[in-house]
Amino acid sequence: MMLHIPGVLTPEQVAHMRQQLHAAEWVDGRGTVGDQGVKVKSNRQLAEQSPLARELGQIVLDALARNPLFFSAALPLRTCPPMFNHYAGGGAYGNHVDGAMRRMAPNGQWLRTDVSSTLFLTDPDDYDGGELVVEDNYGTHEVKLPAGDLIVYPSTSIHRVEPVTRGARISCFFWTQSMVRDDLQRCLLLELDRNIQALRARLGDCDELVGLTAHYHNLLRQWSMA
Repeated sequence: MMLHIPGVLTPEQVAHMRQQLHAAEWVDGRGTVGDQGVKVKSNRQLAEQSPLARELGQIVLDALARNPLFFSAALPLRTCPPMFNHYAGGGAYGNHVDGAMRRMAPNGQWLRTDVSSTLFLTDPDDYDGGELVVEDNYGTHEVKLPAGDLIVYPSTSIHRVEPVTRGARISCFFWTQSMVRDDLQRCLLLELDRNIQALRARLGDCDELVGLTAHYHNLLRQWSMA
């Protein structure tokens, strides 16, 4: 399941991050990937443990905690500290799949990557190229969103970032371990939840909605690994 979540960050938050990142010290992005990724990755990143990465990452985590659509789609058990990248001058990241496990700093706890997320911090008109391209069973999907918008997709997907040929593409990215490991089950729960919310807004609470809500929670109880 791929899902576009608009307006995760406000324009003011985006402007603040862009201002802070303009003067940031970026490091070679190849330092955070394995042997396969090194061969196809060309970008820069904020050092994971830098004070700025932690400060801006907390803003992102707080915004996610206030976003009901992200919760409904990802059903997060834990989310790794957000990271930040910068593509320019032909920078790109060829076809790859995210590693299944990541060790979270600073506590060293392992996180299984179920859901990958990219939060765009530059608008599409600011740069040429830089599309996030995700391949799944339904084809190939190109994503280039307004600043402040988020795309979430299964971490099992092969994906890439096309070369940036003008300007700079700055984004935040992170992984989430879901309470529900299976992507199809998460998709079914999301659609059920969205339909329950739509029916409640139209009809108010009724016995049928109580029954559907019970089905939702009983499925979540059965499928959850939390």
